[in-house]
Amino acid sequence: MHLLPAAVLAASALVTPQLSGPFPVGTFDAHLVDSTRLDPFQPSKNRELMVTISYPAKRTGTRAPWLSPGFAEVIDPIISSPAYLDIPAGTVDWAGTPRQARVDAAAVPGRWPVVLFSPGLQTPREFYAGAADDLASRGYVVVTVSHTHETVAVEFPGNRVERGLMQDGKPETMKKAIDARVADMRFVLTRLPRLHKWADTSRVGIAGHSYGGYTAGETMAHDRRFDAGINIDGAMEHTGEGGTYAPGDVVTKGLDRPFLLFGGDLGERELSHVDTSLTRTWADFWPNQRGWKRDVHLDNGAHLGFSDLQWSVPQIAQISPERRAGLVGTINPEDALKAQHDHVAAFFDLHLKHRNTTLFDRPRHPGIRLVQ
Repeated sequence: MHLLPAAVLAASALVTPQLSGPFPVGTFDAHLVDSTRLDPFQPSKNRELMVTISYPAKRTGTRAPWLSPGFAEVIDPIISSPAYLDIPAGTVDWAGTPRQARVDAAAVPGRWPVVLFSPGLQTPREFYAGAADDLASRGYVVVTVSHTHETVAVEFPGNRVERGLMQDGKPETMKKAIDARVADMRFVLTRLPRLHKWADTSRVGIAGHSYGGYTAGETMAHDRRFDAGINIDGAMEHTGEGGTYAPGDVVTKGLDRPFLLFGGDLGERELSHVDTSLTRTWADFWPNQRGWKRDVHLDNGAHLGFSDLQWSVPQIAQISPERRAGLVGTINPEDALKAQHDHVAAFFDLHLKHRNTTLFDRPRHPGIRLVQ
């Protein structure tokens, strides 16, 4: 994959990384309604979700926008704000940045394993398009999910935008969020055969970033249809503001199926099962995990570098070097992307496709350290 240096990009559109797998990728969005469940954040309505499906495809159709125009208009002032990029709104043409995936491209027939992906807390699924498309190019049906009314915004058909309704981080609010997420992922898997006929739901993985990593583990703890999972840099607790320690069932009970911990840095501290300065949950999970387990660390990475900010931030010249380091770390962005994509794919290749790999026996990527 080749990223253009920021100095080259005078225009505001960005360049998404090239796919590393052998297949072109198709994509479409789907609107799902769970008629059996009321929305916990808006109990007067049934739970509605938007998902994006990426899949091995033929090289047909036009490239999908990274963000739709309506969603880009909503998200731009938020992502551009001092809390994130700290650049003037309108600096980046989010909707003018194309993904590598193509809209409604003809699927390649086959029985493709499935991977569901859950974003970070209040984070839209759109900001994980690069990772989803790359995994799909390696022979997977990948489904990313926006968790309605928790995530900052979700765009539904007809340009309807549902905003986030989380008002605080109290323990009861965080518990409501994780319970909603687990129910969301289980529902999406149930509906998937109607959405993509080549999805092999007898081989199912789940991954997530931050609170999505907790979601991945907690979903596996409650649903045996999920065969293998990855927690990417996420504490597995719903403690919230000033609350007592409240780890998830995945921590206290462990799993009898494969689970990968994939951590990064936060300043001088790291997320791993041997460092409890950020969370106890990885250390407490480790002895309870009965299935295959590994703890992989990305040195000099940063928490948001596990999202599409890893490839987009280095291209935005207006972001200060200090802000860039805080957002995506100091690791070379191409090295970080390759390490992330290769380890996620190798894990699912091993446990869903039963292809051997030595990637978890010795490090082969700059920045990767095998904690255990």
